[in-house]
Amino acid sequence: MHPIADKAKLAMLCMQRFSWEQGTAMQALLECGDLEAMAMMAEEAAYRSLEDGRVAMMGSETAVNDPCACGEGMIVASAMPGHEHLKTNVEKLLSWSLELAPRSEKGILFHLGDGVQFWNDSLYMLPPFLCAAGKYDEALHQLYGLFDALRDPETGLLRHIWDEGRQEFADGAFWGSGNGWALAGIARVIAMLPPEKESDRQKLISMNKALLADVIRWQNEDGSYHDIMDKPESFKEWNLSQMVAYAMYRGMADGWLEKDWLPKAEFLFNSVVNAMDDHGRISPVCGAPFFNKPGYSVEAQAFFLLMDAARDKCLAKSSSIIY
Repeated sequence: MHPIADKAKLAMLCMQRFSWEQGTAMQALLECGDLEAMAMMAEEAAYRSLEDGRVAMMGSETAVNDPCACGEGMIVASAMPGHEHLKTNVEKLLSWSLELAPRSEKGILFHLGDGVQFWNDSLYMLPPFLCAAGKYDEALHQLYGLFDALRDPETGLLRHIWDEGRQEFADGAFWGSGNGWALAGIARVIAMLPPEKESDRQKLISMNKALLADVIRWQNEDGSYHDIMDKPESFKEWNLSQMVAYAMYRGMADGWLEKDWLPKAEFLFNSVVNAMDDHGRISPVCGAPFFNKPGYSVEAQAFFLLMDAARDKCLAKSSSIIY
């Protein structure tokens, strides 16, 4: 791990968190190997659960898919000594996702309970949890449904929000972080699919490689992105840079991305390190709590840790990557 990773982790743990932020932080700790801290975050997510199975809930109760970001971490934690009772929470969260959550006629879950919208954030929140739970067909159904609804055929990028009721985009912006959520979520699903899903794995690899190439076209010279990728008047930020690098490192470590992507990933990694302050905070990023201005966020701190852990795995295996 990079020497500054501990500061980045401390900054992450000191920030207030909603359900998707709790889940992204848990995933960062999981991939960094800090299972004790991850399990304690899983316990807190379970403590803040609703009767319908959603975990880490606070404030508004409209979130449908965001609580599922905690899912893989909770599955791992429930197998650890002293945390076995979390299996009940995992079962209830899975029941929420498969049976109770509001969804379209084609079975694709809406992002919020007070509307009929698909958000590109959901590509990270939901399919990886379903995969970790062994529900591969449903994970793929959700992933393909969301991706197809949100993808713009001309640019290859994902728009932010599709309204299923009005049959139009409620937010047609090419939001950088939203495309990053998709890249990271798909990378995680690729890694978890079993051998009998090889055709789907190859399809997802093609999808993610194409999305990577389309996103990179909008990268600034310094490695940053604009919050709305095709709008240079929107603020510059660094979280998409980390999300892109994470997908690259995961792709190379997992064997589906060619090793000549490594210089691109290393450039982004070093650019982000240079953007960190003395407290380990990455800024500017699309900032919490409303994500409409530059600032700080739990997800940005988490994605530094995710990127760093994926980088370690990639570099450790780089000598065996042959294409």
